[in-house]
Amino acid sequence: MTRHDDELIFLPLGGLGEIGMNAALYGFGPPRRRKWILVDCGLSFAGPDVPGVDLIMPDLAFIENVRQDLLAMIVTHAHEDHVGAIAELWPRLRCPVYATQFAADLLETRRLGEAGAPEVEMRVYAPGDQLNLGPFAIEPVRMAHSIPESVALAIRTPLGVVVHSGDWKIDPTPVAGWSTDEARLRQIGDEGVLALISDSTNILRPGESPSETQVGEELAKIIAQASGRVVVTTFASNVARMRSVAEAAAAAGRVVVVVGRAMDRVSQVARQNGYLNGLPDFLPADAFANLPRDKVVLLATGSQGEPRGAMARIADEDHPAVKLAKGDTVIFSARPIPGNERSIGGIINKLVRHGVHVLTDRDALVHVSGHPRRDEVRRLYEWLRPRVAIPAHGEAMHLYEHADFARAQGVEKALVAMNGDVVALAPGVPAIVDEAPHGRLYLDGNVLVREDDEGLRMRRKLAFSGVISVGLALTSKGELAGDPDVLIAGIPSRARDGRSMDEIIDKAVFETIDTLPRARRRDPDDVATAIERAVRNTVRGVWGKRPQVHVLVMQV
Repeated sequence: MTRHDDELIFLPLGGLGEIGMNAALYGFGPPRRRKWILVDCGLSFAGPDVPGVDLIMPDLAFIENVRQDLLAMIVTHAHEDHVGAIAELWPRLRCPVYATQFAADLLETRRLGEAGAPEVEMRVYAPGDQLNLGPFAIEPVRMAHSIPESVALAIRTPLGVVVHSGDWKIDPTPVAGWSTDEARLRQIGDEGVLALISDSTNILRPGESPSETQVGEELAKIIAQASGRVVVTTFASNVARMRSVAEAAAAAGRVVVVVGRAMDRVSQVARQNGYLNGLPDFLPADAFANLPRDKVVLLATGSQGEPRGAMARIADEDHPAVKLAKGDTVIFSARPIPGNERSIGGIINKLVRHGVHVLTDRDALVHVSGHPRRDEVRRLYEWLRPRVAIPAHGEAMHLYEHADFARAQGVEKALVAMNGDVVALAPGVPAIVDEAPHGRLYLDGNVLVREDDEGLRMRRKLAFSGVISVGLALTSKGELAGDPDVLIAGIPSRARDGRSMDEIIDKAVFETIDTLPRARRRDPDDVATAIERAVRNTVRGVWGKRPQVHVLVMQV
């Protein structure tokens, strides 16, 4: 039974207008008595625009404020951009978290490895189960992806069925994990689907994504022909790739060594859940040095050029357990995430200078995406036949292209929504009806701050223009009680004409004090303001940038 004021709402708080940081709310009921479920709670990785920050998470303030009406969080799969923020943000929600066995085990293993991580209330589900949560009846459906046990969610409500695709592709031979359940998706389509909220990552690419099995065959050829050591670097979560590498190593008479905490953690959970059955145990990093060069394959983290990842340390010859030599082979079995190309290129250049042979997906089929290309997306629309399409998991260009594509498939209504948009799916004509509080949270060290945090704003300025600190003491008569102390950071040591920047700043400080009337020199705040303005303007005149200037005046 529905009431006249019941509504079905879709509200993304992350993952629309960007790739990563996925978090989507579904609401049902009248405005003041609405019940919610949250699908995924992921993170994204910070870029150089926020120096000192590694991770970015969705701001869940909207649902935190009504958390008594949040029935549950449902995890579609265990990639960091879908689960990485749970440990940090779950204490603000304290709702049950539903996940497959693999995802639950991976989250628990991560928790045990991180001091102070909360013990999340986990509930395990399997495809075909029905999760009855208030007005929602949710059915997980098997979807192939680049990590085991990815699902779509068929969300049934009194006002219609919504399918949330999660991350997926069509791969009949996925190596590890299940294939996309075409038969069940067709049956759900026959029920009648109100709306499909679906992955847009590869909507710009024609055709279909190659199968993981094809990558395994190519890796087997490369490893069999290699004469020295072989290193394969990929996403730690890619269990299918892990299995393909292990099978290729075994066929070539090599053993597998795992390097990187995340890779080691995932391999343990994968073996625990049967995804590495029939393969020899992997060896730890300290076994690497004692193995013959032609008898080892190294699985390593750091495929995205992470400065603290294993590959960066190996390329810098700074890894305590792994050293490479001329004639060894490194395979980058991952595609660069946009923004990481430069750091990855730096690692590749260092390896090449050492005489290491480097292969990427430009050279051979050593990587395939876990996301659908256009022909696969077309097939999903044919199976489900939704009345409404809302593209998700993509930047603006992906979302708008996906919306056009959906219209071309005969979808009645394609809506482009962004983070914070409140989409009323039913009753009536689907439309964006409001905007909810949303934004980003930044993990700064071990402190979570909002995007408008003053410390982040100041750090961005410091990264661009440096800082000058001036400390001095004045007597009660306004005279200097010793030489000022000046510290500069992030500023050129000399001006364009060769003058020392220290001397330029010192001159600006002394001239400012000398020209101030004695009455003003008795006011420490007045002196500080005058010196700050003079130093900033002087340095700007010789450098072309306005530094941050801090002045401390003490009266003695």
